[in-house]
Amino acid sequence: MGPDAAEGLYRLVDAAYERRSIALSSNLHPSGFDEIMPKTIATATVDRLMHHAHLCTTGGDSIRLIQATSGHGVHPLTNQPPPPPTRKDPPPID
Repeated sequence: MGPDAAEGLYRLVDAAYERRSIALSSNLHPSGFDEIMPKTIATATVDRLMHHAHLCTTGGDSIRLIQATSGHGVHPLTNQPPPPPTRKDPPPID
């Protein structure tokens, strides 16, 4: 992430801090934000994001990874629609 993007993210988070809710999804742990942006901006951004935060940690296999490794994740640009997904839903709970 470039310095301008990092500053923009910080300003967005700071403007909402203790005023609005923010939903953020990332596959990067908050302690790793300083790997993608300057440490001072990363620290301030994470500090504001984590204060009063409700964290939802998910697990399991990535649907996108499963589709990509099975050949269904990437489609060439054509006039034909992509094939339907092959995801198998779990059986219903009675």
